[in-house]
Amino acid sequence: MNRKTIIDSLKNEKKWDIVVIGGGATGLGTALDAASRGYRTALIEQHDFAKGTSSRSTKLVHGGVRYLRQGNISLVLEALKERGLMLQNAPHIVKTQSFIIPNYHWWEKPFYGIGLTLYDKLAGRLSFGKSKTLSKAQTIEEIPTIEPTNLAGGVRYFDGQFDDSRLAVNLMQSIFDHDGIAVNYVKATGLMKSNSKISGVRVQDVETGEDFDVQAKAVVNATGVFTDNLRQMDDPGTKPIIQVSQGVHIVLDRHFQPGKSAIMIPKTDDGRVLFAVPWHNKVIVGTTDTPVKNAELEPKALKEELDFLLSHTAKYLTEDPEPEDVKSVFTGLRPLVKESGNSSTKKLSRDHTILVDRSGLVTVTGGKWTTYRKMAEDTVDHASEVAGLERLKAVTAGLKIHGWVAEPGQNGRYDIYGADGDAIRMIERENGKWGDLMHPQLPYRPAEVIWAVRHEQARSVEDILSRRTRAILLDAKASMQIAGTVADLIAGELNFDEQWKKTEISNYRALAEQYLFKS
Repeated sequence: MNRKTIIDSLKNEKKWDIVVIGGGATGLGTALDAASRGYRTALIEQHDFAKGTSSRSTKLVHGGVRYLRQGNISLVLEALKERGLMLQNAPHIVKTQSFIIPNYHWWEKPFYGIGLTLYDKLAGRLSFGKSKTLSKAQTIEEIPTIEPTNLAGGVRYFDGQFDDSRLAVNLMQSIFDHDGIAVNYVKATGLMKSNSKISGVRVQDVETGEDFDVQAKAVVNATGVFTDNLRQMDDPGTKPIIQVSQGVHIVLDRHFQPGKSAIMIPKTDDGRVLFAVPWHNKVIVGTTDTPVKNAELEPKALKEELDFLLSHTAKYLTEDPEPEDVKSVFTGLRPLVKESGNSSTKKLSRDHTILVDRSGLVTVTGGKWTTYRKMAEDTVDHASEVAGLERLKAVTAGLKIHGWVAEPGQNGRYDIYGADGDAIRMIERENGKWGDLMHPQLPYRPAEVIWAVRHEQARSVEDILSRRTRAILLDAKASMQIAGTVADLIAGELNFDEQWKKTEISNYRALAEQYLFKS
């Protein structure tokens, strides 16, 4: 993917049907939906694809067991359907995962057993597997490190697990597969209007500093936690609708939970849901739910959030993790839609919301990764109506995402790339060292860096180590040690100079420091 060619395409189109601002799950899904219908579609992202919330999830594709407990059946039904479609359309990224709810009170087994039987039935033909009650011995067999004191047994159910930023990259590639374009490091600096109606976006190429206008029949605001910023760019008097909530996760070595099943604690002492999920041979523990005032590209974990995660992990596992055991800490922000008089983010709406302002600006916000496709479909329906476009039917319910393979799991170390795995092996042959591990504690090779630069719009060391690979999450300290190697590989592909490399290495190491556990 040649950046200059993409930028030229963005500038030279006389008038796009739909321009999407925001390169997270919602924006990428919206642009793919629009492009696959046949609309001339462009997406811009001010930083990198999935830089924010969409690369910092708990890595779950789920119907939402807790929403079932809240009685939100419609949301559960929608999410269960979308969960099944994600598995069908991106089987190289989305996997079935078993979860166990450990029971420490006599009433929990029948209570959760009945609830999860309903969960299975709601999924219908898209079910991921049948739930089952387990004895104490069976629960320990599934999760050898579960705390056995007072353990009465467990309930097993099935949901999905995925790699969020890898799916985001595949969505970006899918947009190009359907004749749209998507470009990172292009920032919306203003909204163009004609007769008080949105007619396009003023943008800046962040890399070159060049400013130019992009004409559009419809503009979609899919900027997540920054939703209110863009709406106020359109109308300074617009009231904020977003309450930002922060979710923190810690990453531990696999020996803390060596079993194949994930742990789900449906209600901790303070009412939160807690997961411990196997992922890329590590264990992700999360998440918290803390209201914060400001949206930031790099949010930081609070001490009380880290204390909460460590103490509750110790409560449910036989080995108590210490701060030095934490390989990485990552923090994501949720764009929750405010409800009048409700200050608790645990109770705010996880449903998605679509607004059309007087100017015609279409805003989509809320929701979650699992329902990104349905959010996108609803958004394009609104945007096409606003723009007066021919009504074209959505096709994404059966659309195979870039990388789709009929039989996932056949590509060895490059399974996560799906159909692109063989192409990465071809890159290995260009250089005898490009197939070697870059670090003994990380599963990544130089060929993946080259592939990401050539075909996934990776522009920086951070792009590679945070989102094209997941090195910063798997082991932040180890990732810092290969920043120089990655910088050399990128510079060789893009003809960047020594000063660029020095700056990149310094910037990345400063970023990765923020992912280390600091008590």
